[in-house]
Amino acid sequence: MLSIVVEHIFLLVIVTLISVLQNAFFATKVEREGKEHNNKTAFERVSCANRNCMDSYPTFLAVMWCAGLCLNQAPAAFAGIIYLVARQKYFVGYMGQTSQSTPGFLFGKRVLAFLILMCIVGIFNFLLVRYLGNDYKDTMETITNAASALLLIP
Repeated sequence: MLSIVVEHIFLLVIVTLISVLQNAFFATKVEREGKEHNNKTAFERVSCANRNCMDSYPTFLAVMWCAGLCLNQAPAAFAGIIYLVARQKYFVGYMGQTSQSTPGFLFGKRVLAFLILMCIVGIFNFLLVRYLGNDYKDTMETITNAASALLLIP
């Protein structure tokens, strides 16, 4: 029984653990910059970037898990990895010029929008099955699998 449950969520678990490691990396960067007392602006930048990333983190986890459980874990986990790459780009860009963080921010927003759309489609399909007896999950999974590749287009 446990292996059946794990089979349907293991990709989401892996992405969640990678995101935790990324948060630890960000916290280490903040700590390292805080110990260097000679550059206050660098500390403020890295601290602000870390706060901004942490503000969107609960939303990311919620929509990734909802999309993975309600529709399909593979495209949700793929989108999660892409979101983590965008968040890394945002964090590193924020430590330089503020304008360098904009592409990562916008790309992250696009990935979150895709995950939210997956959640809505999954919930809508559940309601169709529950109240009308129509199951379009296979069709919707095929569409989301194909659409997840579109996330790679800049």
